[in-house]
Amino acid sequence: MSKIDKVVLAYSGGLDTSVIVRWLQDTHNCEVVTFTADIGQGEEVAPARAKAQALGVQEIHIEDLREEFVRDFVFPMFRANALYEGEYLLGTSIARPLIAKRLVEIADETGADAISHGATGKGNDQVRFELGAYALKPGIQVIAPWRDWHLSSRESLMHYCAEHKISVDYASTKKKSPYSMDANLLHISFEGGILEDPWVEAEEAMWRWSVSPEAAPDKPTYITLTFEHGDPVAINDERLSPASLLERLNKLGGANGIGRLDIVENRYVGMKSRGCYETPGGTILLKAHRAIESITLDREVAHMKDDLMPRYANLIYNGYWWSPERRMLQAAIDESQQMVSGEVRLKLYKGSVSVVGRRSSQSLFDERVATFEDDAGAYDQKDAEGFIKLNALRLRIAAAKGHTLR
Repeated sequence: MSKIDKVVLAYSGGLDTSVIVRWLQDTHNCEVVTFTADIGQGEEVAPARAKAQALGVQEIHIEDLREEFVRDFVFPMFRANALYEGEYLLGTSIARPLIAKRLVEIADETGADAISHGATGKGNDQVRFELGAYALKPGIQVIAPWRDWHLSSRESLMHYCAEHKISVDYASTKKKSPYSMDANLLHISFEGGILEDPWVEAEEAMWRWSVSPEAAPDKPTYITLTFEHGDPVAINDERLSPASLLERLNKLGGANGIGRLDIVENRYVGMKSRGCYETPGGTILLKAHRAIESITLDREVAHMKDDLMPRYANLIYNGYWWSPERRMLQAAIDESQQMVSGEVRLKLYKGSVSVVGRRSSQSLFDERVATFEDDAGAYDQKDAEGFIKLNALRLRIAAAKGHTLR
């Protein structure tokens, strides 16, 4: 690594990144620029400025990226109905490409030589941040302290703070959650603590955004979501910005015990990891989006999307948002959404989301053809005989030649 004069750090204001500021200053003898992104994590980001100033930081960037996050990252991902390993709605994964993008842009704006982050050497985030940075700025240098320093625990970080007179009142052990948490407008995640034993049930006190399904109201909540070209634009006919809409869905879902998930997933770095997630708004949105697609998408287009979805989800999970293959898939997905407009009515009840109605001016559902009553000749049932025989031809030939499956 060549000489570093200035580095842009993804800075939360917490214990880890506060230590990183001083470590970068001492180890690389460089100027540190901090970047704090507000992507709806639900915590006050303004104190990050005072904390950074106390560490001698002169250039401090604090940005509200909530609308950009939902509009340009979350919604495009939901057009694909993306689920990693069939369950995970990719709440942490989809935030990383936006942060990587702004890190690189601020590095350009400030003339920095490198970027830095607080992701550990065991997780996926180091991959996501760095793949994104290298894709957007090939020559950027990356400093990942957790892969370089001797500090290996919270206790060692606290000892470092004591040695270097770094104030950590805001990170006292009395206020520290036993879990490693990450939050944004799409979800909140929990790892570590008792969750490291995959047999132990998560404690009820852990959950932040949702009531338990058992404690949810005994009366269902009905809502109507309006879609335009694959994106939600209104709830109950009230048009909302992307961030405001997702925030509203989070509240509606959380109040009805919706969106809790407890899984063991396969990290890109090779290990299995147990995580618990709350994604109330995203859980509603996925159900609604598939419902509006069910009446507006051609059958083969819908099936092809489902075939491509795991590949697309893997790309996001593994950090390839800025890759040419993700952009190629996105172009195909976005093309499929041109007619995906209409309304979906949903029932939210004790942890479940049920679709109870869907309608669209672009609907491919033809009542005349689908009816069980007299269709007045709209569909000739005799056509099915030839259709079936032609599709059975290879099966009949194989069976006649003795290629039986019995």
